[in-house]
Amino acid sequence: MCTAEATASLLQVEETFSACLARINTLILKPLLQAGRSPSDQKGKENFKLFLLLNDRFQALWNLTEENYCMLKQKHSSSESFCIQDIYAHHKTVLKQFLTDFTSETSMSLALYTVLHKPIRDHIEHYILLLTKLNEVLKEGPEKDVVTSAIKEYVKLESFVSQVLDEACFTKSLWKSLSYKFTDMLCVPERRLLEDSKNLPISASTNRSDRILLFDDVLVLIQGNSFQSFDLKLVWVDENSILFLCPQAVWQWKLNQAVRQALNGKRDFPLWGKTGEGTKPPSCRFFTYVFRLEGKFKNTSYEGEWHWGKPHGKGTLKWHDGRNHVGDFKEGLEHGFGICLVPRKSEDRYDCYKCHWYEGKMRGYGICEYGNDMVYKGYFKDNVRQGFGILENFSAEHPFKYSGQWENDKKNGYGVWEDKDRGERYIGTWLDDHKHGQGIVVTQSGVCYQRTFHADKMVGSGILLLEDDSVYEGNFTEDLTFVGKGKLSFANGFILEGTFTNKSGQGLQTHGILNTSNEQLDDRITKVQLGLEEFPVEKRWKGIYDQFLEFIHSGCKEETEESFTGFHIQTSKELRKSQEYLFCQKYEGTEDVSWKTEDILEELVQHQELESLQSYLEKALKSSLHPLGKLLKALMIAFQATYSGIGANRHLLTMAQEEVKYYAKKIWEFYQGLLHLALEQKGQLPSKCTDEDTRYVSPVVLPLILPCFYPELFMLYMLYHEREDDLYCQGIVDLSLFPDIKLLEFLDVQKHLWPLKDLTLTTNQRRSLIKDKCFLSATECLQKLILFLEKAVSVPRLLCRIYKISLIQHLGAEIHLIRDLMDPANRGGLYDFLLTALESCYEHIQRMRLHQRENCHVTHSS
Repeated sequence: MCTAEATASLLQVEETFSACLARINTLILKPLLQAGRSPSDQKGKENFKLFLLLNDRFQALWNLTEENYCMLKQKHSSSESFCIQDIYAHHKTVLKQFLTDFTSETSMSLALYTVLHKPIRDHIEHYILLLTKLNEVLKEGPEKDVVTSAIKEYVKLESFVSQVLDEACFTKSLWKSLSYKFTDMLCVPERRLLEDSKNLPISASTNRSDRILLFDDVLVLIQGNSFQSFDLKLVWVDENSILFLCPQAVWQWKLNQAVRQALNGKRDFPLWGKTGEGTKPPSCRFFTYVFRLEGKFKNTSYEGEWHWGKPHGKGTLKWHDGRNHVGDFKEGLEHGFGICLVPRKSEDRYDCYKCHWYEGKMRGYGICEYGNDMVYKGYFKDNVRQGFGILENFSAEHPFKYSGQWENDKKNGYGVWEDKDRGERYIGTWLDDHKHGQGIVVTQSGVCYQRTFHADKMVGSGILLLEDDSVYEGNFTEDLTFVGKGKLSFANGFILEGTFTNKSGQGLQTHGILNTSNEQLDDRITKVQLGLEEFPVEKRWKGIYDQFLEFIHSGCKEETEESFTGFHIQTSKELRKSQEYLFCQKYEGTEDVSWKTEDILEELVQHQELESLQSYLEKALKSSLHPLGKLLKALMIAFQATYSGIGANRHLLTMAQEEVKYYAKKIWEFYQGLLHLALEQKGQLPSKCTDEDTRYVSPVVLPLILPCFYPELFMLYMLYHEREDDLYCQGIVDLSLFPDIKLLEFLDVQKHLWPLKDLTLTTNQRRSLIKDKCFLSATECLQKLILFLEKAVSVPRLLCRIYKISLIQHLGAEIHLIRDLMDPANRGGLYDFLLTALESCYEHIQRMRLHQRENCHVTHSS
């Protein structure tokens, strides 16, 4: 056969097939469409929808055939048209007879079935035959490759049509064999049966199943008069979990291919290859499923990622009662970060949990925004608050804030409670949501007292420090009324000791002894420091340190970092709108430096020298993403909860000072733990911990973290040294009243050191103006010396503050802050001497006020 003959044959086949399709459309499809436009029953409506789909696809096939015919016709010369016309004339006669093969006894459905598929199968066979003949005469080259490829596709199409028809017959036979109960629930027009356990026996489990049916969309297990149906998109095939009583490869292969095709949403072409061919379905999938069986998720809807039949990855759970959980899942349970909305029963509001889950329960750091305007930020364990946490009530009715330890969803251990209505703050221990044990109460008016509490009630005697510097030791009520035996020490030194009573209408009465021999109360009484023995510094915020140390002990895994060290969120409105955050996407690009755990451990090893270490720690502590920065932030929150606002009381100074020093020590320990882990992962042996390892705490860590606590800490120092600073400021004011010359005389400065000793005036100069310039020159010289000292590397950061004292009103507070926080290595050295000299000047100016005024009086008299 030549190419021209092959082309002519293809045209003939295509024209014959197109004419056949036209005949089918006119004689069969159009009448059926007109007859079934208004079906009365539900089943008729479903069948009619299916018939409409069949008609649409038939029209598409017809249009495609016409297009192909036109393309072939254009490639031919007009000289061959007479053959086509003859063929068409001959074919018209055949078309008139294509239904005459069926007798009156033939089933109408069988006749329709044959009419609809036989032309298509014949058409494919003709094409394969013609293309095969054409392929035989073509020489090797691109044209032959195209024809060969076309033959393969038509062979696949022939196989596909046969398999589709076989599946339809197979499925039809099944519906006839099943009872009406099963057929009514399982029979869907587009559903096809792929395999039946009656043909290939199989046992799916230890419990016997009467029959197993594999459809193209579901797997059905029939047991007696009941059955179970499983969506293939949620079916995984495990080679080791099925007991095969037949060649196991057939069922396993068919199951895998059926599942894969169901996931793809379309059948293969052809439907089935050889056993063993084809890829396996993915083990990770995305699907929606409603749990029906008993268990934690009964009647819940899950939409998300699956792995081997269990929710695994990102997903969303929805309960009928309105609960929603969006987040990470593992092995069928909530595991990782998630957001859970729980409706409140009594009001149209929700509790919103943003937390980490572990094996189905909340565990680790989280934030809960309750529907009653309360917010909890802290740690959870087994779905309850456990560890350090902050609970704050923002409602207008009884606003409060608690920062401290939790155990089994109750306040337990050391914590700070602020009652904003009463204007007071409780610092102490708790038991089962009650104040229990030693506690300190600070009020907004400046009153402060320390008592023992039992179930929110004060018991025993205590110490009450009043705002006028009076001190009461004994028993008193919650409204600060003295009762029973006690001792009241007044600021002027008088001491009243006896029994106090408070009768209605008679006011406060006492029977005792008044001692007036003392002139003034000792500072050890008026400035007594509370809480030092009752609350050891190492036990105050143990819940914070434990989580960060546990992070190190767990190996600093990236996926658990937020659970142990906390996380940052936007405002709650932004959070609920952000789909990316609902799926816990990591934010990137917020800082120039990468603070991923693996990068942190890698970089720690490279910064062990002092200068490099100091620079690294400074960046790490300022970062909101680095674990060291997160630890510092948590400690800042705890410190401010205790000592800011109402807590700014001079009787808490030593407590605060101890905490800041201890913070530096714990931050250094945490850094050392990270460094040891980094060295171990690199195969290097970390050195054993010695006292030398803590030598960097005061000179390196403390100056880096001090600015974070300085506002609250300095306020406490100001309050503690308020009286001394007032005397100092008054002394400075008095000294400023002296003229310059008199001031030099008063200070006993030798005259040869005066800047005016060699001054020679011209006729155009006034002594007062030249004198001012001389003093200005001396001041500038001093400032240059100060600037040089500040730039010197050897001057510690804390001592740099000394040279700015001329701008500080509360010099005594600054001096004592520097003294208390000075590096022990500098004590007894040059800087300690300089600080001592400054302190001496400060104390001297306080004491010389009277002497100074007497000199002023003598000067004015003269």
